[in-house]
Amino acid sequence: MSRLTVIVAATLTNGIGQNTRLPWRLPREMAYFARITTHAPEGAMNAVVMGRNTWESIPRKFRPLPKRVNIVISSNKQYELMPPDSATPPTPVYLHSNLDSALDRLSHSEWIESPIHRSFVIGGASLYGETLALPPTGPFVDRVLLTRILSPAFEDCDVYMPDFLGTEEESAWRRASHEELQEWAGVEVPEGIQEENGIKYEFQMWVR
Repeated sequence: MSRLTVIVAATLTNGIGQNTRLPWRLPREMAYFARITTHAPEGAMNAVVMGRNTWESIPRKFRPLPKRVNIVISSNKQYELMPPDSATPPTPVYLHSNLDSALDRLSHSEWIESPIHRSFVIGGASLYGETLALPPTGPFVDRVLLTRILSPAFEDCDVYMPDFLGTEEESAWRRASHEELQEWAGVEVPEGIQEENGIKYEFQMWVR
């Protein structure tokens, strides 16, 4: 495992959250997230890597995210991912105290019940920052699946992801074409500006 994919929905100013929740309700965008992160060849699964706050933001009945290996990072080594009296989750879920140990697990297929096809970083802001800063000498982010929220501005966001693009001249990132996104995803990806609940957004893929 040497490549990570960040998947995120962000405003034009990179806002991603408000009061520990998503500032928007976009069922079709969430369905896209589910399709992308679950699509894998027969006999393999994708992994979703997240911080504790992101884990807790997922409604309890949807945790762990189904048909994906869930890896949660928390500095609290005693943190209980599942209630003590809960049934064994139908999909693998692991707790790690730091990113390095989580990546180490992903690098060893024998430590996971199913072969890993792709590994997605799904939040929050600090984990986005930490993974985007990884050097290319080991596991690193080479792809960002960005749902760009075009309007409204959602100026009340209080959580932001790093501005990974920076200035256009300095950026090592290239925006892929919709055809490239579609081919990589392996599932249907709507093209162009989408509108849902009065919110305009676009599915983008950036690579380096």
